[in-house]
Amino acid sequence: MNSAPFLMLERSEIVDVLSEYPAQPVVAAVGSHSALDIADGAVSEGFRTLVLAQKGREATYSRYYRTRRDASGKVLRGCVDEVWTYPKFADLAHVEAQDKLRTKGALLVPNRAFSSYVDLPVIESEFRVPVVGSRSMLRMEERTERENYYTLLEAAGIPTPERIEDPKAIDGLSIVKLPHAKKRLERGFFTVASAAEYDRKSRELLERGTIRPDDLAAARIERYVIGPVFNFNFFFSPLVPRDDGLELLGVDERKESSLDGLVRLPAAQQLELAQEGRVPEYTVVGHGTLTVRESILEDVFRLGEKFVNASQGRYPPGILGPFCLQTCIDKDGRPVVFDVAARIGGGTNIHLGLGHPYANALWREPMSTGRRLAREIRTALDDGRLAEIVT
Repeated sequence: MNSAPFLMLERSEIVDVLSEYPAQPVVAAVGSHSALDIADGAVSEGFRTLVLAQKGREATYSRYYRTRRDASGKVLRGCVDEVWTYPKFADLAHVEAQDKLRTKGALLVPNRAFSSYVDLPVIESEFRVPVVGSRSMLRMEERTERENYYTLLEAAGIPTPERIEDPKAIDGLSIVKLPHAKKRLERGFFTVASAAEYDRKSRELLERGTIRPDDLAAARIERYVIGPVFNFNFFFSPLVPRDDGLELLGVDERKESSLDGLVRLPAAQQLELAQEGRVPEYTVVGHGTLTVRESILEDVFRLGEKFVNASQGRYPPGILGPFCLQTCIDKDGRPVVFDVAARIGGGTNIHLGLGHPYANALWREPMSTGRRLAREIRTALDDGRLAEIVT
């Protein structure tokens, strides 16, 4: 388990950077995950956009969603004004690349691609570009960290799945959470119902190269919560009175391969698969939109408020902007949080352009997560409070 101390850039350093920024900054994001939602929302609010892409993975942004504007600057098509490419995503944090981003006046919106492809110590102590959101909270998404999202959820009094400390104690359906051996951003999760099944499945997955021994040794084992999965996409603003700060924007669900393909098969056909085909992988390949029964909403808001309060105490200034609580809802209608994104979630693209159902009801216009982010930047600029929403 990683317990090494890390140094965080002083917020005053980022505020000093902002003092040299142009009056109209550019909204930037790493070209993966939810970059289209970020860019679409920014263009809707009158900003120019910049996508930071890896060479060979830029065509989505540089060709198919490239912005076309008329002579007055009005957007006619697309949402990506510029694309900068790098040999590797991590290169965007090189000193020269940072200089260029600051000269451009870039405000970087962190997504999972940013915190996965750029080393966390670099983000925390060397990346001197304003981040719209909570730089200090990105590390807690790593389950192997001593201070991780489970630590925060426990401090907040938010229900999580029961942890099983020793594989020998598995006595019912449980899930083993660890990274995939080759696709490091994806999951090598597997389910088991007994210690014997744990031994058998882990041995098979190790032999197949799906998981690694060191990851297995550090894996978290949880009692499986049977119920539908709801990813609640929240937004917290420090620019309004505290009672108005928390917003529920929308809800999504993940589409995972090969899990979703496997469960579409009747049981008889599942049994006809080769043994290795019966253990699904949990690679996220898409998302769908959901709403939740309204009698559950107060519990959902209560979880969001607890999370915000705990984050302010543990990671000052706390969560800023979008975050996602990933939950299962059990047979009693109780949300149980099993994962957290302390930045824009991966499923927000389902609402770009149209907005989230709950955000639309609140804002009385189409309001996606990307647009809500850009609206926050616009408000902060107009009120001279940009320093309050960046770290």
